[in-house]
Amino acid sequence: MHPYQPRLKQRARQLRRNMTDAEQRLWWRLRRKQICGVTFYRQKPLLNYVVDFYCPRARLVVEVDGGQHWSGEHREKDRRRDQALACLGFDVMRFGNREVLLATEDVVQAIASRVRERLCGRA
Repeated sequence: MHPYQPRLKQRARQLRRNMTDAEQRLWWRLRRKQICGVTFYRQKPLLNYVVDFYCPRARLVVEVDGGQHWSGEHREKDRRRDQALACLGFDVMRFGNREVLLATEDVVQAIASRVRERLCGRA
């Protein structure tokens, strides 16, 4: 089990109940081991963060970002967050809401490729 702040459990539950359209669409493609037979979790606390999607077996985090993430302040926060997760051996993939909604298959294929790469050392 990976470390997290217990105070984040309630926040994670709220986020699961109020997923964005893009998160919902991607979740329908990640759930029930549809990608490479691995389990993904949604809105999972890790360290001091709640990540959108998490695959423990591949040590992969997938983030679906809204427009606010493109501002300078949010970019810096995301960079620090990605760096903290990378220090624990996690790989972080980021996709914009628009990309997930308009090119769902491409996003799913990119995630599947990264999972295969992380599990087998090749794409």
